[in-house]
Amino acid sequence: MADPEVLVIGGGPAGLAAAIEVGRSGYSVCVVEQRDTLGGAIYRQPIKGAEPMAQGAAPLAQWRALSEAFRHAAIPVRFNSVCVGVDGDGLVLVEDRNAGRIEQVKAKAVIIATGAVERVLPRLGWQMAGVATAGGLQVRMKETGRAPEGRVLLAGSGPLLVAVAAQMARLGNPPVAIVEAGDPFRRFRSGLAMLGHLRLLKEAGGYLVGTFLKRVPWIRGATLVAIEREGRSLKATIRRRCGQLQRLDVDRIGLHDGIRPNSFGFPTQASSPTNGPIILHAGDCREALGALAASDDGQRAGRAVAGLLSGRPKSRGLDRTIDRARAAQATLAALFAPVDATSPFAQLPDETVLCRCEGKTVGELRQLCQRKDRLSGREVKHNGRFAMGSCQGRFCADNTAALMAEINPDIAPPSVEDLTGRRWPIRPISIAALTGVITTNKEANKD
Repeated sequence: MADPEVLVIGGGPAGLAAAIEVGRSGYSVCVVEQRDTLGGAIYRQPIKGAEPMAQGAAPLAQWRALSEAFRHAAIPVRFNSVCVGVDGDGLVLVEDRNAGRIEQVKAKAVIIATGAVERVLPRLGWQMAGVATAGGLQVRMKETGRAPEGRVLLAGSGPLLVAVAAQMARLGNPPVAIVEAGDPFRRFRSGLAMLGHLRLLKEAGGYLVGTFLKRVPWIRGATLVAIEREGRSLKATIRRRCGQLQRLDVDRIGLHDGIRPNSFGFPTQASSPTNGPIILHAGDCREALGALAASDDGQRAGRAVAGLLSGRPKSRGLDRTIDRARAAQATLAALFAPVDATSPFAQLPDETVLCRCEGKTVGELRQLCQRKDRLSGREVKHNGRFAMGSCQGRFCADNTAALMAEINPDIAPPSVEDLTGRRWPIRPISIAALTGVITTNKEANKD
């Protein structure tokens, strides 16, 4: 197969919509997807033999329309493949995990559509077995059609917690409680603003009804402050808005404190590169606007790439849709804003683990940042091993940078990239793949 003119990284709604739009413009395009099915996290498909989890009518219709349009476009997909970077010659490096090797792809443009990742704030004990992200529990339900077993507590902030709780209830195991840092019922102005986003409001209403019918406690204005192991159970300590502490015995905990773009390590956007392909981001990895906006933003990116390649800029007709999604997310953020405006890092005990891969603590970071010779993010990584573990900062760099800014407010705050850098390989890959013979598509097809 010849190299495509456009390579799309990610087979979720943004990636599929971008590929369809590029194909309509007459350019050859290929999608790189790390799994063996399309859909991304939003439309995660069940594993073989599992029953699909029931979805709302609107999301199901949106996915059916998008997947049918993609099927009709007959766009090739590299399944079980991962983009690991762009080399110095401007070639895109793709790891074929089935073949166990890296291939070079010479593309004129790359659209990165890798979705969003959950933001999780550190708590005492959050690194323990049995603690996961709420989104991770949701994805697992989509894959297996089954709710997580045992007594499950959902904690943090945001509408996803209610959605996951309703889906668990529908599958027969509602959570023991939802601990929500905000209190949407007291944000009257933001609540009224949601009337301008009826589709989101209807979806949220359905989730709330589902949790209400199963009598799931929704503890608002509260914070999960500590997790301890007690035998085979986890003991969760919750601080209510009045300051009273409550303890719950559970088997699993799902944490969620919002979402952020999954652009970790990827090349920055470059519409006029000096060496290498045009690079654009699409969907939640460009700006986390939620499921409804992802396909629209992918379509926008596809049109933009086609316009840049042809020298004829395309119409910007989708900007209004994306602006509307941005306004909806801003309203949701205000609706679920934590009741306690105190920094989530201010009251963390020194023994709280910040970097889970390396076991580095909040106290160790505070000690590093209190040196007379103020350390940069890069120096904190090298001297303290923060963001140096197997995840390379994907889970701790954001929190580490935020805490550093609070400890030393008199100096310029570090960025996440100060800690992580930006270079390939973007994703962990095997040494065997790295040291193997790098082949082009034409050479690979001769094997």
